[in-house]
Amino acid sequence: MLAASSIVNPNLTCSSRASSSSDFISISLRPSLAKFGSSRVPKRLITVRSAATKQAKTPAEEEWKVKRQVLLEKRVRSVDVKEAFRLQNENNFVILDVRPEAEYNEAHPPGAINVQIYRLIKEWTAWDIARRAAFAFFGIFSGTEENPEFMQIVESKLSKDAKIIVACSTGGTMKPTMNLPDGQQSRSLIAAYLLVLNGYKNVYHLEGGLYNWFKEGLPSAGLED
Repeated sequence: MLAASSIVNPNLTCSSRASSSSDFISISLRPSLAKFGSSRVPKRLITVRSAATKQAKTPAEEEWKVKRQVLLEKRVRSVDVKEAFRLQNENNFVILDVRPEAEYNEAHPPGAINVQIYRLIKEWTAWDIARRAAFAFFGIFSGTEENPEFMQIVESKLSKDAKIIVACSTGGTMKPTMNLPDGQQSRSLIAAYLLVLNGYKNVYHLEGGLYNWFKEGLPSAGLED
């Protein structure tokens, strides 16, 4: 999107190009010649950069291979739902539910703490409007963004020595398969990656996600409860 902050002479011809290396849209107004008496005066070259410039990459946007390697090095362990239930009840593990707040309110393991790692897009900068438009193009009218306050909220609720099982809907996996040699990324694995980057040492990951938790008939609570 371009900010209409100046008036452009209609006699100027316009061309546009997108640069994948710098993530901006450049609109160049090529010199044109206008007659002033007997002389011809060239106009100046003007380049306008899009106000919707892509923001710098965050740790959560790092490549999955990099995240996976760190998770393995930090010995983040994956547990199934039954073991997670046992650890929660017998070893004082806390389930960190990183799903959207609405999903947490509908149903979650009793005692689970909700800190959503992604949230609905809130701001209305040119970049955010461009992202909303991109989601809308694919029929998605509730686009999400990384929650910039994720770690701040986690640190306000859980100490660095807390024993944590990170959970999302489907869980993802670090285990290689024939089709997925590096496993599969998920919200809970991204959250686990952020936790270990920020000094949390007792971080587990819920394999199969909360989908399996509810499927196995393990205890759940909701907003009405």
